[in-house]
Amino acid sequence: MKNVKLLSMTLENFKGVKNFSLTTNGESVRVFGDNATGKTSLFDAFLWLLFDKDSQNKKDFAIKSLDAAGDEAHNLNHTVEAVFEIDGTEVTLKKVYFEDWVQKRGAANKEFSGHKTKYYIDEVPKKKKEYVDTVAEIVEEEIFKLITSPTYFNEQIKWQDRRKLLIDICGDISDEDVFASDNQLKGLELILKGRSLEDHKKVIAERRKAINEDLRMIPVRIDEINKSIPEEAIDIENLREEFIHVETQIDENKALINNIQNGQALQSKELELKKVENDIETVKRTFESDTKDKLYQLQAKLQEEQGNLKILEMKVAEHNRATEYANSNIKLIEEDLVKLRSDWTEVDSSLFEHVDACVCPTCDQELPTDQVEAARQKALESFNAKKATNLSEIDSKGKALAQKKNQFHEEIKMITSKIEKTEGIRSEKTKQIEKLASEIDSLKSSLKDVSESPEYNKFMNLRQALEQETATIKNQSVKAVQDIKDANAQLEAKKRELNAEIAKYANIDNLKARITEYEDQEEMLTKEHQKLEHQLFLTEEFTRRKVDLLTEKINAKFKLARFKLFDNQINGGLQEVCETTYNGVPYSSLNNAMRINAGLDIIEALSNHFGIVAPIFVDNAEAVTKLNEIDAQIISLVVSEQDKQLRVESKDNDDSMVLNMEVV
Repeated sequence: MKNVKLLSMTLENFKGVKNFSLTTNGESVRVFGDNATGKTSLFDAFLWLLFDKDSQNKKDFAIKSLDAAGDEAHNLNHTVEAVFEIDGTEVTLKKVYFEDWVQKRGAANKEFSGHKTKYYIDEVPKKKKEYVDTVAEIVEEEIFKLITSPTYFNEQIKWQDRRKLLIDICGDISDEDVFASDNQLKGLELILKGRSLEDHKKVIAERRKAINEDLRMIPVRIDEINKSIPEEAIDIENLREEFIHVETQIDENKALINNIQNGQALQSKELELKKVENDIETVKRTFESDTKDKLYQLQAKLQEEQGNLKILEMKVAEHNRATEYANSNIKLIEEDLVKLRSDWTEVDSSLFEHVDACVCPTCDQELPTDQVEAARQKALESFNAKKATNLSEIDSKGKALAQKKNQFHEEIKMITSKIEKTEGIRSEKTKQIEKLASEIDSLKSSLKDVSESPEYNKFMNLRQALEQETATIKNQSVKAVQDIKDANAQLEAKKRELNAEIAKYANIDNLKARITEYEDQEEMLTKEHQKLEHQLFLTEEFTRRKVDLLTEKINAKFKLARFKLFDNQINGGLQEVCETTYNGVPYSSLNNAMRINAGLDIIEALSNHFGIVAPIFVDNAEAVTKLNEIDAQIISLVVSEQDKQLRVESKDNDDSMVLNMEVV
């Protein structure tokens, strides 16, 4: 069991407390003070030092002191320092919160740029991460808050988290334990067949919903069927005979209409008309086929020759571009040759120039005549050799350029020959195209309209006569056909009426059988519904039994506090909750004294579970005449109207220690 004790804590300029030191020496103490003297600030400082939060679990709270006008006081260090004993080893933690003032370049005064915090462990400056990691090694934040404040468990964490924490401490109840505790629940274990209780509840709910919907609709469907059963009795056989008679009349009338519309005279005229139309098409094809075939051939040939001409024109353009390129190169070569001639003339006309050196540069005496002449001869030979070399190089470059120029001239001759040949072919193609175009125009002008054919006009006149004769035959039969159709429309209406009456009475046996089916289904669904209700009852009994076992197991861990983990709903179901009670009274209805003692009881169980004991801050401790006995250091914050300054009193000593504290 890790044991953490607070030996002392010093506040400087913290939440209005200018300077205050709380010395406990690891013992339980009581701190007395009137309202607004800073009692709660002690607990806020304790938690801020460790976790950057106050006793209300808020991170953003006012730390800085205020001046007389109620504004924040500037240029102050806000410090909390505490000495802890952790399993016999002392550890000092210290945090300093201060303003950061920066003087920017060119500015006359410093500017406020925010706040900073310094961290110290055993007086050694630390980075924030090092400090936080050290605190975390002592105890995890959430656990520390749970075991240092009697109200934190019940007032600052969600009920779902409280419930989970209790189950983690005491252990959940397995389904096997619940089945073994009640014989009637053993049947439920077989029903589940490995399915979870919650999943089976979902299955039951879904099936009950479907059954209830079916049970609601079955009486409606039966009522609809009963309403469709005729109340009067009729002769069904007589209706069927009348229906057959009407249907026979309709079929006879349809046959009569078909005979009128497809009479022998009409059929004969329609066949003649069809033959004449075929003859007309034959005449048109024969009249136009020869001339049009020749026209199509000429047009195809024209397109082919036009394509060939376009290819020749592209070749001519390509040859012209090659000629231009060769001429351009010849021009450049001629310019280079002109320059080479100029260079050759300049080199060839150059004369030997030499200044005789008659005095020795070393001893300043005149040189012998033979040495002077030898030097002159050597310089002349060098000049002539270099001149000959330069002239030879110019000659070589000139010959190479002349040869290249001749090559380009030969290339131009060859290209010119190709152009002349291609132009000749292009001229021939142009003449062919003009000839084909002329033939096509001539052929088009010679085409005759088929309407000029006597044979064609003969067949057209015959078709017109046949169409008039066919129309006359059809017009004579239209009125007779319409009269028969009108009579058939009345017969069809009568047929539908008879069919509806027959169907209505013929289906009575089927309707009655359907009612019986619905009644059987209703009985079967009712039995299934009852079975599901029993299964639902067993699941709820299982839950209640598990609740009882779980509640007993959890409550056994505590001396005073008890926990309500489920609420009974109006529909008989259970809803998960987590509410602390004492003697059956909910925590929300307990007085302050019982809330504190219940909280201390919870802290004791949590400390045993997590294996750590830490200082407990009890605010508003004046409400408790006797605190619940717990093996931990307790710092009681007591409201005392007569104490205008904080007064610290040891638990085992009635003598009071009055400590100075200034509030700004």
